[in-house]
Amino acid sequence: MAGLTAAAVAAVAFLAYEAAASAPADLAERPAAAGTAAPSATMSPGAKKPAKDPLAVPAASGTGERVVYALQDRRVWLVDGKNRATRTFRVAPSSVSPAPGAYAVTSRSGSVTGSDGVQIEHVVRFASVDGVTVGFSAAVDGSMPSPDPAKKTGGIRMKRADGDAMWTFASIGAKVVVVP
Repeated sequence: MAGLTAAAVAAVAFLAYEAAASAPADLAERPAAAGTAAPSATMSPGAKKPAKDPLAVPAASGTGERVVYALQDRRVWLVDGKNRATRTFRVAPSSVSPAPGAYAVTSRSGSVTGSDGVQIEHVVRFASVDGVTVGFSAAVDGSMPSPDPAKKTGGIRMKRADGDAMWTFASIGAKVVVVP
C-alpha cells in the first residue's frame, strides 16, 4: 500500500512540474478567477505580485452600509449592507479635509451656491473642520476644479451623475467613513 501511495505522489509531483513549466509567463499578473486560489510560493522568481484592485472598497473602512471617502485616492465608494460597492467614482477634494474616522450625514441641500461661488446641487454634509463645513456636492455646470488652497472650502466635488447617486444613497444619519 505504501508503494502505491509513493508512486501516486511522485506522479502528481511530476505532472505539477510539467504544468508549471508550460504555464504562460504572465500568469502571475492575472487576477485569480472567482473560486480559485491565487498563485502561491510556486511562482517563478521575479514574478510580480498581483496588483491590488484600485476599485476595491478599502479594507479599513468598517462594515455595513456606508459612504467611504479615501483622501489619498480621491475616490468615493457607496457600499451596501453586504459590504459591496454599488458605485465608486473619483472626486475633486476640498481645500479643507476631515480627519480619518466615522461620521454621519448631518444635513443636505438640493441646490445652493457653494462657498467658492459656484452653483451646486445634491449637497451632502457630514463634517466640520475649524468652522468649515465639509460635504459632497456636484457643480451644476459639471466642473470639478482643483480647490484654491488660499480659500478654506469644504466642498468635495463630483460629477453630476455621481452627485445624483450620492443624493439617493446618503440620507440624514447615513454613515460616512473617511480613510487616509
